[in-house]
Amino acid sequence: MTARRTPFSAAVTGLGLVTAAGVGAKATWHSVTQDSAPSGVRPQAELADLPCDFMYTIDGLDTTAILGIAAQRLMDRFAQLAVIAAREAVADAGLDQDTWDSSRVAVVIGSAHGGLPFYDQQHVLMSGRGARRVSPKLAPLAVVNSAASSVCMDLGAHGPSLGVATACSSGTVALGTAHQLLRAGVCDIAIAGGAESVCSRLLVASACQMKAVSTRREDPAAACRPFDVARDGFVIGEGAGILVLERPEHARARGAAVRAQVSGYGASSDAYAAVAPDPDGKGIERALRTALADADIAAGDVGHVNAHGTSTVINDLIEATALGRVLGDHPLVTSTKAMTGHTLGAAGGIETALTVLALEEQLVPPTVNLDVPDPEIPVEIVRREARPATFDCAVKTSLGFGGHNAALVLTRG
Repeated sequence: MTARRTPFSAAVTGLGLVTAAGVGAKATWHSVTQDSAPSGVRPQAELADLPCDFMYTIDGLDTTAILGIAAQRLMDRFAQLAVIAAREAVADAGLDQDTWDSSRVAVVIGSAHGGLPFYDQQHVLMSGRGARRVSPKLAPLAVVNSAASSVCMDLGAHGPSLGVATACSSGTVALGTAHQLLRAGVCDIAIAGGAESVCSRLLVASACQMKAVSTRREDPAAACRPFDVARDGFVIGEGAGILVLERPEHARARGAAVRAQVSGYGASSDAYAAVAPDPDGKGIERALRTALADADIAAGDVGHVNAHGTSTVINDLIEATALGRVLGDHPLVTSTKAMTGHTLGAAGGIETALTVLALEEQLVPPTVNLDVPDPEIPVEIVRREARPATFDCAVKTSLGFGGHNAALVLTRG
């Protein structure tokens, strides 16, 4: 018999978001809860000859003005987004980098593909102009861990730093890992989440061949439609979602406002297939049950779920069926991907931040573009408009290619 660990809740004291729905946590939340259609999905010229030629991109973000030319040149775009979101999260938490013990500040950031577009660019350059034209920066800047290292250098964090790569569950696994580091006493503060920016012909072409992405070229804004009977695939997006987590006594000692708590974490592997999830949903079910047990919270206490909800035929049904088995039909379920796009490794960070805001505001965002709910979906999906609700506990679930499942349990601060 495995002994149950004493529950541990990490205090969430700061949020940072950079998404196609808005730059900043406030702007993203407003769009996700108030807008009836996404504004950030756009055709991409470099994808014009592919069945899916559109993506969710961030408009109006001047990375040069924010980061400076010198610093920007030392980061791939996904790392730039991570740094910008981390700065917002640290400022939101009211942390003073001049007085914190930097050796007790950890950074854990997930990404599915890291600097894949940089690899694309350099391969084209080498093919056309030779190996001597390849940038020496490719190796250090395009790897997944460069988001975490860039945040460490930008903020002066000297504790453990980790890059997490578990496909589309990377951001959620990064937050779960941060929760575990805090529980173990390895650090007092953890800056964690996910970042992604992959406008890559190679990746999108592969996703098209896989039939994983929507090909609704005539109406891109309506293409991502989680849990809808007419869903036909996800739409890739770029973004970053970073949270500041702290040991509760550390947050109390400095008088920080606790926005929510990460109270439980669970992860599992399907060990089934490279792309498709376990058809019975046993993997995500196991991760969710583990997270609930870790938090010592009953399934009946969960009032809201921000689901992975990718808008693929297979994922949405399997995930919803597993949610129904564990939680029943009483929690209000949503997917916010129609507003942000599927940001792959960043999704867990972005959507966990939105779950924190849902707990704070007692408001569940709608699942945009859900016109005709799939009759086989066994849970209550919020649609059309945000719904006020009273709940003290929420769940974030994520699934990734390769069978990587993760779940977080969040409670009110």
